[in-house]
Amino acid sequence: MFGAALPAGQGGTAGTRPLIVSSANGLKYLDRGMAVLKKGGDTLDAVLAVVTAVEDDPNDDSVGYGGLPNEEGDVELDACVMHGPTRRAGSVASIRKVKNPSLVARVVMERTDHVMLAGDGARRFAVDQGFQEMNLLTERSRLAWLAWKASTNKNWRPGLDSPEWKKELAGLLDTPEKQAWAAHIEDVVMHPPTGTINCLAVDANGALSGTTTTSGLSWKIPGRVGDSPIIGAGLFVDGDIGGAGSTGRGEENIKVSGGHTIVEAMRRGASPNDACLEALKRIARNYNNNMERLSQFYVKFYAINKAGQHGGAGLWQKNPSGGSDSTYAVDEGSGPKLVEAPYLFSGARAV
Repeated sequence: MFGAALPAGQGGTAGTRPLIVSSANGLKYLDRGMAVLKKGGDTLDAVLAVVTAVEDDPNDDSVGYGGLPNEEGDVELDACVMHGPTRRAGSVASIRKVKNPSLVARVVMERTDHVMLAGDGARRFAVDQGFQEMNLLTERSRLAWLAWKASTNKNWRPGLDSPEWKKELAGLLDTPEKQAWAAHIEDVVMHPPTGTINCLAVDANGALSGTTTTSGLSWKIPGRVGDSPIIGAGLFVDGDIGGAGSTGRGEENIKVSGGHTIVEAMRRGASPNDACLEALKRIARNYNNNMERLSQFYVKFYAINKAGQHGGAGLWQKNPSGGSDSTYAVDEGSGPKLVEAPYLFSGARAV
C-alpha cells in the first residue's frame, strides 16, 4: 500500500515507500514525481518530472533555461541520470543551447553505448535526437552577468565622466521590472551560486533512480565541469542499497567521490544522515579542518536507501544571510515539505 511504513532498514529506523527527495529548489515540483510513483511509474520518470520542471523555469537560475552563465556569457549545462533497476547511467557535460540536459543524459543512457558526452559533441548529439536549440540566457541572467563583469572590471562600468560612475548597476536596471531584480543580482554577484538540483526516488517495490542537473558555478571558466555529471560524485545509485547526490562546490565533492562514498557507507549500515556526514568529514579533512578555508564554500548531500529512509547533511548550519544551509525537500506521499538536515559545522559560512 502506498505510504505504508516498512520494516527497519540500514540505520535502524523504519522507512516509507514510495519516497522522493530533492534539494530545496525542487520543493514545488516534488508532487509531480510523487504522482508518477503513485501510478506505478518508473522511478527515473519520477525524478525527471521534477527536475525538468526546474530546468524549464526561467525564474530559477540554478539550472536549465535562465541558468547563470560562464564568464563569457554562455550558459553551459551538466547533468546525469542513474537507473537502479537496469544499473545504467548517462551523462552530459558543458552542453550549450539545450535547456533539458537531464533528458539528454537519459537519451545517452538509452540510445548509445557511452556513458558521457561533452561539449559541442553533446550538443550535436542532442540536436540529432530531436532536441531544439535555443538561447538559454534570460534577460535577468544576462543583466546579472553584466553586473558581475562590472564588479570585476572597471571598463564595464560607467566612465569617470558619467554622473553614475560609482554605481556599478547604473544603466542596466532601467525599468521597474529590472529594478525589482536588483537585490537578487547583487546577491549572485557577491555570492556566485553553484546552481544544481538533485532528485532521488524509491518506489513501492524498492526500485531506485536519481538525477542531478545544473548550470554550474556562475561566471566559471568556459568548459569547467563540476560534480553534477560525474557518476559517483554528483550522483550515485546502487539498486541494491540506495542513492545519493549533491549540490554545492563540485570541486570538493569530486575529490571525495561523495555520491559513491555515501552509498557505500549505507551499504555498511549507516543511516542516510550519517552517511552524508561521513562524506562531509572527508571534505573537511582535505583542508585539515581549516575553518577559514572551509567557510569559503558549501556542499550539501542528499540520500535515500532501498527501505525508504531519507536524509541529508550540510557542511554549514547557516548561509551568509543567516538562513538554514542544510534543508532539503521530501515527499513521503502526503505532499512536499522542507526538512532540516544535520550539519557538520555550526555557524554561518562566509560566502
